[in-house]
Amino acid sequence: MPSAHYQALAVEPQASDDNDNDEEELVVHWAANLQPSSSSHNHARYHKQLATSSGWEDRLPTPGRGMAPRLSRRRYWMLLVVPLFIVCYFVFSSPLLLGQAGGDGDDDDANNFEPHNGIDGTTAHALNEPLLICSDSSDDHRLYIQDKPRIAYAQLPIIYFVTPTYPRREQIPELTRLAYTLLHVPRLHWLVANDQEKCDTFLDTLLSGFGIPFTHMASPMPSKFRKSKPAPRGVANRRAALLWLQQHNLTNGVLYFGDDDNTYDLRLFSEIRQTQRVSMFPVGLIADYAVSGPVVRDGKVVAFLDSWVAGRRWPVDMAGFAVNLAYMSQYPNVNMPYKPGYEEDLFLRSIGLRIDQIEPRGNNCTDILVWHTQTKSKKSPVVNVESKYLDGRSNLGPLFRSLKLMGVASASDTAGHAAVISKNGKGRSHSYFLS
Repeated sequence: MPSAHYQALAVEPQASDDNDNDEEELVVHWAANLQPSSSSHNHARYHKQLATSSGWEDRLPTPGRGMAPRLSRRRYWMLLVVPLFIVCYFVFSSPLLLGQAGGDGDDDDANNFEPHNGIDGTTAHALNEPLLICSDSSDDHRLYIQDKPRIAYAQLPIIYFVTPTYPRREQIPELTRLAYTLLHVPRLHWLVANDQEKCDTFLDTLLSGFGIPFTHMASPMPSKFRKSKPAPRGVANRRAALLWLQQHNLTNGVLYFGDDDNTYDLRLFSEIRQTQRVSMFPVGLIADYAVSGPVVRDGKVVAFLDSWVAGRRWPVDMAGFAVNLAYMSQYPNVNMPYKPGYEEDLFLRSIGLRIDQIEPRGNNCTDILVWHTQTKSKKSPVVNVESKYLDGRSNLGPLFRSLKLMGVASASDTAGHAAVISKNGKGRSHSYFLS
């Protein structure tokens, strides 16, 4: 599924333009308190009477003696403490100090970034997606994997392969193609999150038939995001998978986000299975450069190659990294906000990643082990076939019923392209052969 290029979280205070406005209002308010008001003379007379009766009139400053009115003790402390508080606030919340958090210490641009706790100020939500488990199976029904018995791989870490998907014409063929790649991968649990409010029984049957351990969940995108352009497609699906991992308290294994329209080299799975914290590798067919991935020198990641930087600290594709679950479990506020184009960046920030922690894979990021091969999406067609001919007299009835279940095509008596059947190079109406 194309990438758009959960536990409540606490919001950290961040400096903004709104803070400047609030500061100006406070200054105006304090200045107003220093000006004589219509009631100040009444207060002066009251204090003078009180001073006369108590014998300290001589110590009471009055405007008549050529002295400025003394500030009350309360106002004096306000003028002293509040500005000090504001100075401390801006010093300790300054990006110049906080921007170093998570940095490598050598990045000249590290100060341009503020630390991110998994929340985007306008579009992020906690990991509380509706989590509807449609079907799952932890049993691996494959007897042999890559010419070895399944038991030969028992000691390998499990890869949790998260695939966001949504109903469309290409959904079933792409999931089928991906499944036949995953059939060759040992110790893998396939998390398929479907952008649909209800469970898809056809998809249940399809997934269970492959024999791969899997979990099928319904995870619809919140309705308020569906009309956004671009819509944050796939975010609700991945957030649901993250919530599933949290609920199962899984700390042994590797997380990988694998879209259903990508192409995967089998070597990729051997590479990411060794991930200690976060591993990265280049992805082919991405944007203008046709590649996106880390820049490696002396075996260490020092920068990134991507044609769309857009202020992202981690300008990588969703298929270009894997995360060790033991490492991720140290960050209970792991998140992926609804912010199109920044899902990867904000997710990696939410797990406190530093550039010196990244493990380059794929022969020091020189091999392409995953390709962003997108299938051009088209609207499911309607074929004009009279329903009376979709009976047992031919295969067309069962065929079109199956196509409709998969969302590929549908038949109609009144709409769509008229069905034409040919023989010996001559096209005929379907009634010619089926009546």
